[in-house]
Amino acid sequence: MRRLPNGNYCMSLFSVLNSLKRLKPPTCTVVIAAAGTSQRCKGEDKLFFSINDKPVIVYTIEAFESCKLINDIIIVTREDRVEDIAKLCAQYSFKKVSLVIKGGQTRLESVLNGIHAASKKARLIAIHDGARPCINTEIIEQTIHKAEKIGAAAPAVAIASTVKKIENGVIESTVDRENLYEIQTPQIFRTEIIKAALTKAYKKSIEVTDDCMAVEMTGMSVHVVEGSRRNIKITTNEDFRIAEAFLSGEY
Repeated sequence: MRRLPNGNYCMSLFSVLNSLKRLKPPTCTVVIAAAGTSQRCKGEDKLFFSINDKPVIVYTIEAFESCKLINDIIIVTREDRVEDIAKLCAQYSFKKVSLVIKGGQTRLESVLNGIHAASKKARLIAIHDGARPCINTEIIEQTIHKAEKIGAAAPAVAIASTVKKIENGVIESTVDRENLYEIQTPQIFRTEIIKAALTKAYKKSIEVTDDCMAVEMTGMSVHVVEGSRRNIKITTNEDFRIAEAFLSGEY
């Protein structure tokens, strides 16, 4: 900033452009993992369960469609569901859904397919479970901001129940739950970080339970933001009824 003859200050064009660059929102693509087989829902596709005449997957997409920090949505699903989901996206006029593509044999392969299909302009990649329809914009945006600043972030909620270690049907010990948390999605990372981490896990045939685990294995820290107990993942028929209550406004 230089001083003018009248005593006022003028910011140089270079400084103005740099300031605008810093204020520019991150470019974030979300990969929605929707290629599961719903084995614990007795084979029924939980993503197409209807709540108030709307499929579960539509609620999930809507949350990211309405988030101003999400630029692009890629949905990775089973081959036999690609056309069905594409039709839903057209029916509900989703503007941010750029691709509906076939997944792989595992969740890791499916997510990698989505990441490789993302635009090279995407600075951040968000990965979200298609079966988490109760996610809200506040959590998405908080996680994006943390990932933009730190490199890797995920929402988490503290474990409320007492946790026991059990061997052969017998309680062996009580686990200290003070620092135990349930990690949710979306898990959000700088693009180069998550692409490298998942590619490494894939090449080494390492089973990862979530995307954070792959990043942790590279030695990088994943920071957390406050999640929500409403952000449940539909795994069983009982979970569906809970999600239905949340989405219907009963709770």
